Formats: sequence, C-alpha cells, structure tokens
Amino acid sequence: MKTSGGSDAMKRRAGESAAEAVTDGDVVGLGTGSTAAHAIRRLGDRVNAGLDVRGVPTSFASRELAAEEGILCLDLPEAVGPDGPGIDLAIDGADQVATGSDGADDPVSGGALIKGGGAAHAREKLVDAAADRFLVVADPSKESPRLDRPVPVEVLPAGRTAVAAAVREAGGEPTLRRAERKDGPVVTDNGNLVLDCEFGEVADPAALSATLSSIPGAVEHGLFVGLADEIHVGTESGVRVDEV
Repeated sequence: MKTSGGSDAMKRRAGESAAEAVTDGDVVGLGTGSTAAHAIRRLGDRVNAGLDVRGVPTSFASRELAAEEGILCLDLPEAVGPDGPGIDLAIDGADQVATGSDGADDPVSGGALIKGGGAAHAREKLVDAAADRFLVVADPSKESPRLDRPVPVEVLPAGRTAVAAAVREAGGEPTLRRAERKDGPVVTDNGNLVLDCEFGEVADPAALSATLSSIPGAVEHGLFVGLADEIHVGTESGVRVDEV
C-alpha cells in the first residue's frame, strides 16, 4: 500500500542529500521506492564522475535502476558473506516515520518506521539491518508523532489464513493486498503474499514488532525499529537531517 503526498522536489532533495554521504569505495544498500530512486540516480551521477561504489539492491526495481545508472551491484550474500566487504551504509525510504514528538507518556519509538508500500520490505530489512549505517529518505508527509498506518506483513501463501487469524488475535485487521493492474493479489519478489494489517495508532512499535515476528508463516513485517541512524527529510527549501 503505497503512500502519496510530498512533492517530487522534496523527495529528490532527500534522496540526493543521503547520496552525498556515500564515500569512495563504499558498498551501499539501494532501497526501493520513489525517494530512494532519487538517491540511486544521484549515485549514478557520482559514479559517472569517477566515484567507486558498489550497490546491494533491495528489489528487482532497484537493481534495474542501478544498472541503468552504471552502478555495479552485489547480491546480499556476496556483500555480507565470510569474505564479503560488508555494507557501509544503506539508503531507503519509508511510508511513515515516527517522530516521537508529541510529549505523550506511553512508549513511543522515535525513528521507528513503517515500510513495505512497494512490497519489498523483507529484502529491505535484510539489507538495512546489515548496513553499518542506515539513512532514511523521506518528505514531511511521511512524518507522524506515532505510527498509525497499516503494517505490511509478507506471508507464505500457504500460511495466509493462519497468519491473518494471528494478526486478529493481536488486535489487527488484515487485508490481502490486491494488484492494481491485474486480477489477483500482489506477489512479492520472493513469491509471497502481503497482508496490510491495520492496528490503529501503534503506541509501542517494538512490542508489536516482536509479536508479528513470532507468528509462524509470517516471513517479515514492515515495522523497522531501532535500525535508522539518520532521517533525511526533504522540505520546500532544503533538507533537514535528524539523527536517531
């Protein structure tokens, strides 16, 4: 379930700001989505100017764009295997970012994210978690004091019904994500299905993350807690960088 809002110029400023943090010789996680795409294009410009980087794509789409931009790519096992170079930083977007700035007393995880609008969150989490630094790129429309968007959960096709029942027991309402341009459900790059799970306002993202992770048949969920290091927010006049 992709989010809308925020101008393309704001997204471009955020993506290009994060791309400037890449240094010569880095291995970079390449996120998925419209804002991350601006970062990949800017990296392509820098590669054409002589920058030596290698990318680790999080989806088919990010791999295709990196190839168009002349960025050499590694598979995740190549990057993080025993003889791999590791991932220096990852750049990725978000569907919602918790600012934790409403002053409430109950638990709020500032910097927690909801991702998965492009159904790539399983691979995104693998890459983002493996990186030494994770830079989130967003526009102001993605910021909220608390997370309250539906949480995508990638599920094994055979486990769809069981996972949906477990989500309901946890207080959520799951909806199978349907494809927009064909009949049937969205199928991820991993061959799985996606349930968009409505929990209302998420007061404690870490607790909900643990609950969803414990459900058999749930491959991965779109709550990213404790992973982000910086949030690059594109605005009308520039970029605001918040450390988490």
